[in-house]
Amino acid sequence: MGPVNAIDGRLLRSHFSSHAGDYDCYALVQKRVVADLAARLTASGPLTGLVLDVGTGTGALTAELVESGSACSFVLTDIAHGMTRAAAQRLPGTLPCDGDARSLPFADASFSAVVSSSVYQWVDDLPAAFREVARVLRPGGRFAVALFGERTLHELRDAHRQAVREYGGQQVSHVQSFPAPAEVAAALTAAGLASRDFASFPEIDWHPEVPALLRQLKQIGASNAAADRPKGLASRRVMQRMITLYENTHRQAQGIPATYEVVCTIAVRA
Repeated sequence: MGPVNAIDGRLLRSHFSSHAGDYDCYALVQKRVVADLAARLTASGPLTGLVLDVGTGTGALTAELVESGSACSFVLTDIAHGMTRAAAQRLPGTLPCDGDARSLPFADASFSAVVSSSVYQWVDDLPAAFREVARVLRPGGRFAVALFGERTLHELRDAHRQAVREYGGQQVSHVQSFPAPAEVAAALTAAGLASRDFASFPEIDWHPEVPALLRQLKQIGASNAAADRPKGLASRRVMQRMITLYENTHRQAQGIPATYEVVCTIAVRA
């Protein structure tokens, strides 16, 4: 796999900001990822000092850490103002600030830890973004991160690409491409962040039908934000063929699976 598609930051901000009110009702896999990452971070040692939550969304990761008894203060930042506002309302006493993971609006060595869940798959230059994390971390500070890897939604991507091949026309999938675990590991190393607990594993979400999956993705704002995304909607023929391929290839007794590849680590700044 090549680099992640160049991301249209304006479109990404719009997608997530407009769906802040719906996010928690539909982001079921993301909630499980938050719980796993929080448990890994807590097991690695107590949190103290000032902690930055990058791409906080509605504040689920910080809320999980607060409930675990972490004795620290949190700064919440998100590229989407609607998300930052929702997180601030959920977590009084935290410090909210709109900000882009690609260029964090904070001074060097400001934080004892940086945490982030289900965000960095949307960043097209991981080495540069992780260098930003290293910059704002104090020496010895921890970076707890979980993101979605290249196998995420492979069923949907493969079905759509085959449907496009069969009917011609556009050659770019509507489904976002994400980084491989090896790319994530290399980006951490390049940024001077040493992984202490690196893992990659699948999380499967089940749906009664393919349109239900598509509606869920839309409700959490997870639309393709690549700068080279196809213009407009896929044709009706392509969409119907994609649904048929998905159903015929992947349906099981539980329903339609949507696989998410979770890549996570607790890394330390030297």
